[in-house]
Amino acid sequence: MSAAPEVFRQAVAALTSPRPRAEIELSEVGPPKRLAPWAHALAAEANGPAGELATARFVLLYDPEGQEAWDGVLRLVVYLRAELDPEVADDPLLPAVGWSWLTDALENAGASFTSLGGTVTLTSSARFGDITGPSRSHDLELRGSWTAKPSVFGGDEVELRPHADAFHELMACAAGLPPEGVALLGRRPNGSVRQD
Repeated sequence: MSAAPEVFRQAVAALTSPRPRAEIELSEVGPPKRLAPWAHALAAEANGPAGELATARFVLLYDPEGQEAWDGVLRLVVYLRAELDPEVADDPLLPAVGWSWLTDALENAGASFTSLGGTVTLTSSARFGDITGPSRSHDLELRGSWTAKPSVFGGDEVELRPHADAFHELMACAAGLPPEGVALLGRRPNGSVRQD
C-alpha cells in the first residue's frame, strides 16, 4: 500500500473509516487484479432479525488514466446476495425494490456519483440428496457499479465516505435490519405483543 498513489490511499482510508452498525461484519479481501491498476475490496455479512443473511463484496477501482465507460478515475463496484422469504420471492416488483436499495442508499448518504448501472437477478434453488440446507431457497443478487464524482467544493478531490455509508445502508436493507435506534416489536411466549 505504501507504493500506491496518494489519491488511492486516501480513497481507501475514506472507504474504511466509517464503522458499520454492529450487525454488519466487514473484512478486507483480495481485490480483482485485472479491472484497474489499483484496487481494494471489502467483504461484508449481515444477519437480519428473522435470520435473513446478506453477503456482499465492495470494490474500489482506481485508474489514473480513467476509463471511457467510467467517466472518471474512481469506480465503485458492489456484488450483493440476500436470502429471501418464500412469500416475497415471486413478487414481480422485487427486482425494482432490490435496485432501489442501492439508489436510495446512495441518495440518503449524499454520495455524488455518475454512470450508475447494474443488474438484479432472482434465483430459486431446490436441494436434493445429501446436500444440507433448506429444501428450497430464494436469493436476490444485485450487481452495481458507479463512478464517484469530484466534490463540488474540493476541486478534483473525491469524498468517498458517503459511498461507504451508502454501502452500509445497502447491507442493512438487504438483511432486513430496521433503522438504527428502532426496536422491533416481538411476540412473547403467550402470544401478546411486547411494546418497545
